[in-house]
Amino acid sequence: MTFPGMDTAMSRRLAPWGAVLSLIVGLTIAFAPSFADARAGGSTSSSGASSSSSMGSRGQRTFEQNGAAPITRSANPTPASPSASPMGAPAGAAAGAGGSFFQRHPFLTGLAGGFLGSMLFSSMGGFGHALGGLMTILLIGIGIWLVVMLVRSLWGRSTAPSGNMGGMGGPTPLPRSVGAAAAPAAEQHYRGHDTTVGEADLSAFQSVHAAVQEAWSRADLGALRRLMTPEMLGYFSEELTRNASGGVQNIVANVNLTKGEVTESWIEGDLQYATAYLGWSALDYVMRLGRQPSDPDYLASGDPRAPIQSEEMWTFVRRQGGSWLLSAIQQI
Repeated sequence: MTFPGMDTAMSRRLAPWGAVLSLIVGLTIAFAPSFADARAGGSTSSSGASSSSSMGSRGQRTFEQNGAAPITRSANPTPASPSASPMGAPAGAAAGAGGSFFQRHPFLTGLAGGFLGSMLFSSMGGFGHALGGLMTILLIGIGIWLVVMLVRSLWGRSTAPSGNMGGMGGPTPLPRSVGAAAAPAAEQHYRGHDTTVGEADLSAFQSVHAAVQEAWSRADLGALRRLMTPEMLGYFSEELTRNASGGVQNIVANVNLTKGEVTESWIEGDLQYATAYLGWSALDYVMRLGRQPSDPDYLASGDPRAPIQSEEMWTFVRRQGGSWLLSAIQQI
């Protein structure tokens, strides 16, 4: 049975909860991890990469600053930030597994957000029946419990014990991860052993560069497979598939390498890496498949008569005594 005024009275009693839950939902949305496209999109360059993307792997130096755009697509896991906090403690020690609490616990974030969202929108619609009111109160209780658990977990991570915080007054041993983070930088990150390459290697890099441009223009995955690592082949295949699906093909012709300079080379185990700055000019345009140059809609973008200048950092890898393969491209 529904008594007169029940809806109004219950709504008044729960009105403060609606405001609180609105605030919590807003904070949840504000601090939830945002996702950006893995590739920025835009026109495709002659190397097969998006004009604003850098991709591939450079071994232990994949995410190091080397004067080019940071690599955004890589099979290597993104390392924790090595920067130190104002108190001198490495940021990685405070971050734990890396990222915010919501990034480390996406399931809990989605679950709590779902409960809070359903409660918020339920409170907006009024309560027609006593059973509905009881169910809403139950959901509110569950939501509060979830929020409390989230806050307690977050608080526990931010107040990790150190120094004389032990129950018996003795020093509490530091976790192994914190001890590792406090180690000297040279012990934290292995970068391989610096080495040098000769003129023959630079000539090999230039040959791989020219062959990649030619195979890319022909959309020849078989040829690309012999020139690059499987990871890079996957990225190039993705771009070629994207182009084919859009009914276009990127043509790169008259490639003229204007500068080639090795910037670093190092050895990791039985693998040798080398990064080179490459500058070149080429005709770079996009045509529509199934069209002839005389057709008015043949050209999708670019100019087949005006060369453009390009510059990128290419990283190559080989096993000792083997052939060099393209393993990363970075925009400049």
